[in-house]
Amino acid sequence: MTISRLASLGPTVTTLDHVVVRLRLIGQMEAWTIRSESVLPAGRKTRALLACIAMAAPRPVLRGRLAEQLWSRRPEEQARASLRQEIHRLLEAMAPAETDILIITRDHLTLRPGAVWTDVEEVMRATTAQPASLSLLDGDLLEDLDGIDPNFDAWLNTERERLRDRARGIAESLLKEDQEPDAAIAAAQRLLVIDRAHEGAYRALMKAHAAQGERGLAVQAYDRCRAVLADMLDAAPSGETQKLLNEIRGPSGSRLPLRPPAPPPPEAEFEEPVPVPLRRDHGTSRGGAHVGVMPLRLIGMSEEDAHLAPGLADEITTGLSRFRWMFVVSSTSLGRFVADQHDETAIRREFGLDFLLDGSVQRTGDKIRITMRLLDLRAANQIVWARRFERETNDLLSLQDEIAAEVVAQIDPEILLIEAKRITSRPPVDATAYNLMLRAIPLIGRMEHGPFAQAGTYLAEAIALEPDYAAAYAWYAYWHVFLVGQDWADHPIAMMEKAGELAERAIVLDPFDARGLTISGHVRAFLHRRLREAISLHERALSLNPNLAMAWALSAAAYAYGGDPDEAERRVLHYKKLSPLDPHAFIFDGVFGTVHLMKRDYESAVEVGRNISQLNPSFSATYKWYLAALGHLRRDQEAAIVRRRLLAIEPEFTIEHFLKTSPIERESDRAHYAEGLRLAGIRERDALMVNAPIILRPGSGLI
Repeated sequence: MTISRLASLGPTVTTLDHVVVRLRLIGQMEAWTIRSESVLPAGRKTRALLACIAMAAPRPVLRGRLAEQLWSRRPEEQARASLRQEIHRLLEAMAPAETDILIITRDHLTLRPGAVWTDVEEVMRATTAQPASLSLLDGDLLEDLDGIDPNFDAWLNTERERLRDRARGIAESLLKEDQEPDAAIAAAQRLLVIDRAHEGAYRALMKAHAAQGERGLAVQAYDRCRAVLADMLDAAPSGETQKLLNEIRGPSGSRLPLRPPAPPPPEAEFEEPVPVPLRRDHGTSRGGAHVGVMPLRLIGMSEEDAHLAPGLADEITTGLSRFRWMFVVSSTSLGRFVADQHDETAIRREFGLDFLLDGSVQRTGDKIRITMRLLDLRAANQIVWARRFERETNDLLSLQDEIAAEVVAQIDPEILLIEAKRITSRPPVDATAYNLMLRAIPLIGRMEHGPFAQAGTYLAEAIALEPDYAAAYAWYAYWHVFLVGQDWADHPIAMMEKAGELAERAIVLDPFDARGLTISGHVRAFLHRRLREAISLHERALSLNPNLAMAWALSAAAYAYGGDPDEAERRVLHYKKLSPLDPHAFIFDGVFGTVHLMKRDYESAVEVGRNISQLNPSFSATYKWYLAALGHLRRDQEAAIVRRRLLAIEPEFTIEHFLKTSPIERESDRAHYAEGLRLAGIRERDALMVNAPIILRPGSGLI
């Protein structure tokens, strides 16, 4: 907004230097505060009013124009009265933001500059040099607000066309620039997300696939083009597209060079293939795992139960698609291909897959047995994960939901670690931000000082390389949690602040990434003791991806810190049901120990401590509640062993440091925990610091 326009709205208008509300206008409308509290108005007219103001920003909108746009069938005085009522409702809905984001004058309404982030503004800012935000255009503008008013509908259609025209123009320019087949395929797919009926994009796909020797994929692109044009425009492909198809199908002497794909040499078997975008990559052109879900085989199933297999496959596909870093091909798409052949190599070549999930459904008496396995297609179809589920047949729909959730929750971390191992087996030459992030993740899990420091270097490099990569910011924030928790930070207060900045940046860059949200919640809870904000972020994460085991475990930790061990236990049990063999169990299972300690069930806490301390002896957090439980049980011999292990990692750990830094909220819980540590032999304070000021070292390492 120009200075003159701001001045016209009154002398008190100020521009905020941080976003207060995130507003999603593409697809179904959403509005969230930075603490992930929904502030979306309940009424459709109120939402439409907010949308009109947001779409016009930073320009102010005349009250008269808004009244005419939303109440065109009413007399002017009634329309203005209705507008005043909706303004009050909008202000009430926005109250949790705790900031006046709406500027209201006698004649105008507008949003306070800098206070609101909108996806539409991000799309409109896209350029050929920075096209990532084009992927936000994954649906129609305000698709749930049609039919508000004839004038509003006309305005909405105009705005939809304006937004798509802008995005289409940039995507078309990118397609013209990309000459290499791989880049052309990615650019054409991006354009088709924006305009499904763009015939030029289909021709670019056909040419690129043909240039790679993938004649079948080129013909498939033509078939999709023909189906879309018939469905949307009641038209057939143009003569130019027909001619291109004939050239691709023609003899080897045709103008398009068609080379057969050569089999990879044995030493290249584990190399990452050129990714073929099969699904929108949620805002980036970076790498990710390509996973296909096969139709499940039926064994001894009646016609009455036959729907379970396709239903389960669809649920698994939907669940996997919630993970931002995966590209997923559904069983429906694969089913048409495997009807003629069941050749994993051909499937990989045809769909560009890295992993294939298949399985069977079998009835045995009154039980359903479901067997699932995950194949790594780049490692000679090696089975990298397998599990068998048996359930009673009382409620097939619940059975379907439960098993799909467990399958999805378990293969997410498995695939992530497999991808990381593959990346780390190669030298980090010309590494992408995605590859650098993958290199860091297993090093964080080792909890060894040298490798852990290297993980931080990789994540810092990833952010420097691609400053808009939300996932790298989230993992870097997570890294800082352990840097402080393990007492490895030279300047812990500064590292706490840095973790908060990284976590907030991750949310701003991708407010719909469940993993980023739950990591941000853990930063708020563990480092900053802002438990209510943390729980809001965890709830937001679980609403986006209810199958993310990490979110259940970290939200359980937040409830434990807040003094609600029953809810903490419920959540950590759900995490354990989803992912019983999680590779990060040595972190997440620690909530069990904290809960048992809070409930005075010391025997159970000790048992959990013994088990998970063996999973990663370098993780200091486990030893703290384990040691406190041993102290309460007066088991001095075992406590001495555990105390030595803890102090070898954190030699300055004392009762005073614990009380100064613990995220546990209730004073009675803190005192009980501290007394257990005291009974186990932890000194009250550092002898060298008795007469010196206490230096705050954040992070008690509860989880």
